Amino acid sequence: MQIDLEAEKKEILNRYKRLIKSCKRRLEKGEKELIRKAFEVALEAHKDMRRKSGEPYIYHPIEVAQICAEDIGLGATGIIGALLHDTVEDTDLTLEDLKGLFGEKVSQIIDGLTKLSGMQDFTESLQAENFRKMLLTMSEDIRVVLIKLADRLHNMRTLEHMKPEQQLKISSETLYLYAPLAHRLGLNVIKTELEDQALMYTNPDVYNEIVQKLKDTEPERKRYIQRFIDPVKEMLQRQGLKFKIFGRPKSVYSIFSKMKNKNVSFDEIYDLFAIRIVLDSVSEFEKSDCWKAYALITDIYLTNPDRLRDWISTPKSNGYESLHTTVMGPQGKWVEVQIRTERMDELAEKGFAAHWKYKDAMAAREQQLESWLGRIREMLEDPDPDALEFIDDFKLNLFSDEIYVFTPKGEMKTLPYKATALDFAFDVHTKIGEHCIGAKVNHKLVPLSHMLTSGDQVEILTSTKQLPKNEWLDFVVTAKAKSKIKNRLRQERKKTALAGKEILKTKFEAAGLPDDLKTLQGFLKFLKLPSLQEVYYRTALGNVDTKEIQEFKEFKNSGLLTAADTVESKKWDELITRVRGTSNMLVISGDAQQLKYTLASCCNPIPGDEVFGFFSTNAEILIHRVNCPNATKLLSNYAYRIVRAKWGNDQLISFLAGIRISGSDEIGMVNSITKVISNENNINMRSIHFDTDDGLFEGTLMVYVHDTKHLNHLVKNLKNIKGVSTVDRIGQ
Repeated sequence: MQIDLEAEKKEILNRYKRLIKSCKRRLEKGEKELIRKAFEVALEAHKDMRRKSGEPYIYHPIEVAQICAEDIGLGATGIIGALLHDTVEDTDLTLEDLKGLFGEKVSQIIDGLTKLSGMQDFTESLQAENFRKMLLTMSEDIRVVLIKLADRLHNMRTLEHMKPEQQLKISSETLYLYAPLAHRLGLNVIKTELEDQALMYTNPDVYNEIVQKLKDTEPERKRYIQRFIDPVKEMLQRQGLKFKIFGRPKSVYSIFSKMKNKNVSFDEIYDLFAIRIVLDSVSEFEKSDCWKAYALITDIYLTNPDRLRDWISTPKSNGYESLHTTVMGPQGKWVEVQIRTERMDELAEKGFAAHWKYKDAMAAREQQLESWLGRIREMLEDPDPDALEFIDDFKLNLFSDEIYVFTPKGEMKTLPYKATALDFAFDVHTKIGEHCIGAKVNHKLVPLSHMLTSGDQVEILTSTKQLPKNEWLDFVVTAKAKSKIKNRLRQERKKTALAGKEILKTKFEAAGLPDDLKTLQGFLKFLKLPSLQEVYYRTALGNVDTKEIQEFKEFKNSGLLTAADTVESKKWDELITRVRGTSNMLVISGDAQQLKYTLASCCNPIPGDEVFGFFSTNAEILIHRVNCPNATKLLSNYAYRIVRAKWGNDQLISFLAGIRISGSDEIGMVNSITKVISNENNINMRSIHFDTDDGLFEGTLMVYVHDTKHLNHLVKNLKNIKGVSTVDRIGQ
């Protein structure tokens, strides 16, 4: 295909002009020239590069800078960082070059955005390490992660040009890490688009189904919204309030999440939209105007008292302010109503993009952000050596709901939902957490594991004799508490290991073995332990005795140790090459000659499901469904251990699948269900379990089927039984 270079040059210039227009009102004197210089440097550096789509590579940094300017509201330094974010990684430019051209701050931001170099190993996720490095820089300069989010958003928008396995990996990372991070930073527009784009690739059938159903129900939804709004509009106008009122459809991903979490179909979700009232209110009357609007709405529609959420009096820790209530609308339908002012709405939707406009109102938000960054800095002072575990702990607090609790002096603390007294202790101070023996909640003595609720007043009891215990990790939920407990346990383990090192040295001398690194590494492999510290630790506890050292000496003298080393180093390469072969695809069949694989019990895949293979540490392959509950984490963190897979043509193999069924408890219901199953061709039932309560029943069936077609046919027939209301595959 002939490339029109002149048309491309014109398009590059147009995109650059659009970028300048987006940020012009926030630029100080001389900053426009600096952005122009960064654009020219990036243009020259990427001049011979093209994206997978065939477009000039420079389109990408310009679009990332555009998102930073328009959707995030960054200033000149952030936009320069966005324009240059790929130069060090992909071109001949170095950090020193950028430091000389644009200064220390820009080079520091680019360094935080540059991926780790070096070989990828098979014990830890490189992506997790990259993310940890980014967080280290982020704790010093928040712009690092804001540019990274913009970069990820543009990559998601252009993901159709990547290979299917890459689409799956990148989308899983997005759902696992980047969408929660955008949420935590109050970037609602970016969070929503990241989630919807990721769902399009991780679960395309469900995504397309929801999009189509939203389209089909749009006219009916619009009529209902109008019917709901008309009396509210009239009442608000009568009271002299200035406002905008409209219906906002929920995002595709939030509808999908509700379907999954509540185990309901699209038709059973009542809140497909929310009514939003945005008041034009001066700052001193914002709160009273919102409550006035709330009072007027509840005069028209009955409210659900359990569904009132007041984030105006106590904003969320990401700065979100709004009043939410659920009311009974026309035709007996529950409707969510969100009440907020124009300032609150802009901050809720765009986060930092509204910074320049509401500087006074942003002061509290910045304080909350700084407090959160402070907690990240604490975590990073001594992060978990296992990057994946560190990311898991960090992610814990990104998407969780919040509770508000108080110290004995009345200071408010924000903690994630399900936080315990011990989480509170660590939030106050690390030393208080480490020496915590109990707490008084609302003046009553409670254990460390006591779960706190909003409004609790908490006093921590300590003792200098107390030290963190392993079991504490079972009930703390905050990243800070987990990190500090693990750190202290590691320190204690290290002390024990140091003593063990001396004991092992003495035992080696007695057995006539040298105490050098090569011998110790050999002993480590012989015992099949993860590290020398673990060997020393177990020695100190008395778990490594003279008998094992003698057996190792015989093994070492036999020469088998060197051979074992060679096999170990080749194992992963050989396995992956053997499985992938020339087609780069594992074919799942009943052939006993195939490499060993197991169908994962967490999702019970069957032929017809889209699947992938995952190498476990013992070289076995686990077959997972692409929409398995654990898929997002595996695809995000262990991409190097993933192999594409497809089903063979074995039609006679039966696979176990679970079905969840519910409805009204009619006479002979169990008999009707078992009759339908027995009438199906070649279906055997492994187990059936039913519970009834007040005229309703819920049950689970485990059946053997050939493939998804076979299963779907059974589901369809079960739905036709009188009294059955829902039939779903478990894990769908």
